[in-house]
Amino acid sequence: MNNGFSTGEEDSRGGHTDQTCCLIDDMERCRNQAGYASYSKRIQKTVAQKRLKLSSDPSAQHIYICDYHKERIQSVRTKRRRKDSEDDSNETDTDLHEFPDLYQLHVSTLRRYKRHFKVQTRQGMKRAQLADTIMKHFKTIPIKEKEIITFFVYMVKMGSNKLDQKNGIGNDTT
Repeated sequence: MNNGFSTGEEDSRGGHTDQTCCLIDDMERCRNQAGYASYSKRIQKTVAQKRLKLSSDPSAQHIYICDYHKERIQSVRTKRRRKDSEDDSNETDTDLHEFPDLYQLHVSTLRRYKRHFKVQTRQGMKRAQLADTIMKHFKTIPIKEKEIITFFVYMVKMGSNKLDQKNGIGNDTT
């Protein structure tokens, strides 16, 4: 999942078969089958900024949207340059694919992240609020793309992983 939107692989599983899209499009409730894409706060903000006539149906018990609306929202989003990228190329990427969709995670997973990184939050936050707070923290974590990719390729070629190194596995000289 990528920021509230699913990949084509997930869509091939058929979506949420018992649910319809949670959106109201131009004053009429969408009747399409809901996919795995969610109508997160971030996506709602984009819809408002782009003045699309979409809103979430308050009677809907979920936040999943159909593939039609997913594509429609994606098509109006502008491409943005990555801020943390080390190379100075003119490579652009849509904001949809930069960050994971934390709204799909269980509350216990979000709390573990919060505890591990010592993220300060107020008590009793709902899942969506906790996901928003953690996403803000996640975006602040600096990464060195070239170094990570180089290390990944090295580990793939060597046939090991980082956990093997920590546990002393794969360091045999026999």
